[in-house]
Amino acid sequence: MKRVLKIYMEKPELAALVLLTGLIILFQFLSDGVFLNANNLRGILGILPEIGLMVIGVTILMIAGEFDLSVGSVFALMPMTMAVLMADGTPFILAFMLGLAFAALVGFVNGYLTVKFSIPSFITTLGMLFIARSLTIVISGGFPPLLPNDLPNWLFTVFVGPGQLFRMSFIWFVLIAIAASLMMSRTNIGNWIKATGGFLPAADAMGIPTAKVKIAAFMLCSMLAGFAGMLQVLRLGSPLPSIGEGWELQAVAAAVIGGTALNGGVGAVVGGIIGAILIRVIDNGLVLSQIDSNWFKFAIGFLTIFAVVANSWLRKRAKSMKVET
Repeated sequence: MKRVLKIYMEKPELAALVLLTGLIILFQFLSDGVFLNANNLRGILGILPEIGLMVIGVTILMIAGEFDLSVGSVFALMPMTMAVLMADGTPFILAFMLGLAFAALVGFVNGYLTVKFSIPSFITTLGMLFIARSLTIVISGGFPPLLPNDLPNWLFTVFVGPGQLFRMSFIWFVLIAIAASLMMSRTNIGNWIKATGGFLPAADAMGIPTAKVKIAAFMLCSMLAGFAGMLQVLRLGSPLPSIGEGWELQAVAAAVIGGTALNGGVGAVVGGIIGAILIRVIDNGLVLSQIDSNWFKFAIGFLTIFAVVANSWLRKRAKSMKVET
């Protein structure tokens, strides 16, 4: 029993999963069975990839020991860049690649400045948050450009699967989540990320290129945020400059609720995904249960603080327990 309890305590994402299960049962009861019907699940899963992809990037970056507060702005900047390019006649594929490259450049700048000048990433990315949001508005010219009519929306927004339960964006989300999970658990890159965030001097001593690892994590984080923003723009049909505002804090909260340590080195992609699902469940469940939606931010804030305190306590208890081999 102690061995099982120790494993449970050392994997805080399991605690988030238990909490998610409890909330689903609660909202199913409060909504008189509406919460788990097909139409409502289609709505939840339809927008989950837009926050979920951002959370995957933020989770990996936090495991590497850094933060990125600019992801909400990159969420808007990348698709706005695409839209402006397409309005000038650039083909979708080329505009998509250039948009991703621009997002990667933002991540590179964040990472390079943070590593090169030993600036706290909180400060670096806070500045980039304002820069990227301003660029989004400037690029748009104050008015969202019209999207072309021949966009391959079928590749990202159409519903597929049994009962058309999933959007294609959800398929992209699942594939990227699997790839990210395998990278973190089965490759040297994943081990380097964990070592870099866990104890930087030791990682340097082992010959791990920690500076490159952190910069690469920043770039991946920005690219996933940009890709997620593109999914929302294609779903809405308009590249609004205001999309993604405040989502950077939701992404950090989801990662923390999913068990990612604030000081780096500990966490899992699946934990961040559970945290993202939990946030969407709370948002949707409050509405269906006819509870004042203004409690949404209260719930996210409470869960974030609770997760930090609970995960810290669980780790300390796990380390203090003696398990017979």
